[in-house]
Amino acid sequence: MSDIELIHRPVLASAKPLGSGRVRLTPLPEGTVLQVFGPAARGASLAEIAARAGLSLRPNGPGQWYLVGDAQARLELPDGFSVVDQSHGRVRMAVEGDAVEQALAKGTGIDLSRFEVGHATSTLVGHVGAHLTRTAADRFELMPLRSFAESLWHDLERMAAEYVVTSER
Repeated sequence: MSDIELIHRPVLASAKPLGSGRVRLTPLPEGTVLQVFGPAARGASLAEIAARAGLSLRPNGPGQWYLVGDAQARLELPDGFSVVDQSHGRVRMAVEGDAVEQALAKGTGIDLSRFEVGHATSTLVGHVGAHLTRTAADRFELMPLRSFAESLWHDLERMAAEYVVTSER
């Protein structure tokens, strides 16, 4: 039997941040992405646990959440919750700027002007399924499956093209 060395290669390692004053596109660190299932009524206690672990809590439907962070994290969940580590299977990217809603509107059917900070949903962006979270008034984070991340990145580059200074393309 021969030794095999597994090397982690970030899927967007070759992607360069794209940006201007209107729209910026940035690959985010491949840290922690945990999908948690449990009683919806206990989501508030999950928020406290996430904060202590340095993770962001993102809703993903009734009784489902993502816990997301830039670094590896450890946490203990109370009885009644189940967790699936999605860190290896999801990639995070940020899109921000004063024209972010107009750029993303080219690829999703969500009315982003009514999407408040902290709201999140699973949706299609172009042909790619992704978890979309509004993290600030002018910033969204997208989290597609790893195998679709490069495709989504290229789609986002095209969606943002009219808002990017020509010398940056």
